[in-house]
Amino acid sequence: MKVSSRGEYALRALLLLGQSGGSLLSIGEVADKTLVPISYLEQILLQLKTLGYVKSKRGIRGGYALQMAPEAINIGEVIRRLEGPLAPMSCASLTAYEPCALEAGCLLKPLWTLVRDTVAHVLDQTTLADLLDRKINSRDGGKVLV
Repeated sequence: MKVSSRGEYALRALLLLGQSGGSLLSIGEVADKTLVPISYLEQILLQLKTLGYVKSKRGIRGGYALQMAPEAINIGEVIRRLEGPLAPMSCASLTAYEPCALEAGCLLKPLWTLVRDTVAHVLDQTTLADLLDRKINSRDGGKVLV
């Protein structure tokens, strides 16, 4: 699994909107605070709106806000919906499985499956609220959610 810039920027935008407490933020504000170019951010926010994570209001006092409560936004779901399967290799994917040439005797598939399961577990156990409340940190930084 590799998270693209689109996935990273989408999570940045969701976090910023989550920090706004329901206030509308203009696309310029979101772009400035997330360091995402406006033209790219427009596409990302439109996709997040289509997926039901954000809402928008047009006009001079318009902007973007979360459509859902941060507790209801599961990071694993967001990443899958934006990026596709979590498996590092297609032979370990549950949703986009493709056999490899060595399928029968492959000694790597158990490794890729473990990586998929571990990543999925962490992402599926994490909500936007967890990130906003700093309830998950890296292993070298303190508490781990897993």
